[in-house]
Amino acid sequence: MHFSIPETESRSGDSGGSAYVLRKEYGANVLPAFPPKKLFSLTPAEVEQRREQLEKYMQAVRQDPLLGSSETFNSFLRRAQQETQQVPTEEVSLEVLLSNGQKVLVNVLTSDQTEDVLEAVAAKLDLPDDLIGYFSLFLVREKEDGAFSFVRKLQEFELPYVSVTSLRSQEYKIVLRKSYWDSAYDDDVMENRVGLNLLYAQTVSDIERGWILVTKEQHRQLKSLQEKVSKKEFLRLAQTLRHYGYLRFDACVADFPEKDCPVVVSAGNSELSLQLRLPGQQLREGSFRVTRMRCWRVTSSVPLPSGSTSSPGRGRGEVRLELAFEYLMSKDRLQWVTITSPQAIMMSICLQSMVDELMVKKSGGSIRKMLRRRVGGTLRRSDSQQAVKSPPLLESPDATRESMVKLSSKLSAVSLRGIGSPSTDASASDVHGNFAFEGIGDEDL
Repeated sequence: MHFSIPETESRSGDSGGSAYVLRKEYGANVLPAFPPKKLFSLTPAEVEQRREQLEKYMQAVRQDPLLGSSETFNSFLRRAQQETQQVPTEEVSLEVLLSNGQKVLVNVLTSDQTEDVLEAVAAKLDLPDDLIGYFSLFLVREKEDGAFSFVRKLQEFELPYVSVTSLRSQEYKIVLRKSYWDSAYDDDVMENRVGLNLLYAQTVSDIERGWILVTKEQHRQLKSLQEKVSKKEFLRLAQTLRHYGYLRFDACVADFPEKDCPVVVSAGNSELSLQLRLPGQQLREGSFRVTRMRCWRVTSSVPLPSGSTSSPGRGRGEVRLELAFEYLMSKDRLQWVTITSPQAIMMSICLQSMVDELMVKKSGGSIRKMLRRRVGGTLRRSDSQQAVKSPPLLESPDATRESMVKLSSKLSAVSLRGIGSPSTDASASDVHGNFAFEGIGDEDL
């Protein structure tokens, strides 16, 4: 599938000039189509529509490491965000929350990207430079009960101030949380007092939310260690608990073990966990290892009216996101598992980051080197991170999935499709291949 930036974008304005440079650098077939920009002032409704288009665009591009590591491309997106929201460059105060709800107020520029804000937060907390790469900023929505619903991890080329203020709601916050999945890296963080406190606060919060599964006896032991302020011992015990360090998503629906099954998905420890309640309130869990996922894809779909063969118009039916992955159930049996959730893109990004972490570890690299650094004004990735290549796109026939009709060009691994029309299966361009995929035998299941 081919993409190009429209000519109107490449001929006018700063972002247009960058688009022209990008097209020359990467070729017209690599870049997703950028949301078009109008020559005249936008109405509030048009500003909101463009913000939503730009947000989807950025989430999609996040899954392409080639574009994500390009400073030219990052600069292009930063300007586009400011232009869309008409935010001048000026110094502002930005509130960032820790996992326990503690507020950290930092002075930043409206044009500062995620890394700049992360460094400002680290400086305010006195977190050493070599530990900054272990943490990330997340955009969350605070629900009525005070719990956080994760919208997405803020990407390198995002402007956090613009991202959170453009939503125009006090529900949306920026939260600092550890960014790695392998608990073995906790040792590096726990060597430092500030790092230890951040891990401790996150773990206590995750236990209180019910994200980490704890028995009554384990809860008693943890409470005792809390009272003694034995933070390292507390974390050592917590590391042995199910779902330690996992990120939990909102309740959603999956087609496993049966169609339309209500589940709660958690990501961590190189797996996706699906929890469901059986009749009688018995809790069951199914775990899907990243290394057994041959590939995955995210699609955005709109149900079509019965018997319709044309593309649906805007507003007809609710758009829904699906994450589907092809899983090695046994030695010779691959099966597609589909999760329907508004957080499907976030789930996909979690899968990709788990694969990246596995590949860095496999290549002998260090997560300590994964932080991007400015060299001569240009952002550069470390050698260990550059070694992580984008997975190949794999052909994955899927005759069991419902037929779909395409509504618009796919943005990287995200496509917009309508369900119920007589079109062909999803193409290989919609699929993320997985370098960490490992063939396994029946005895390993």
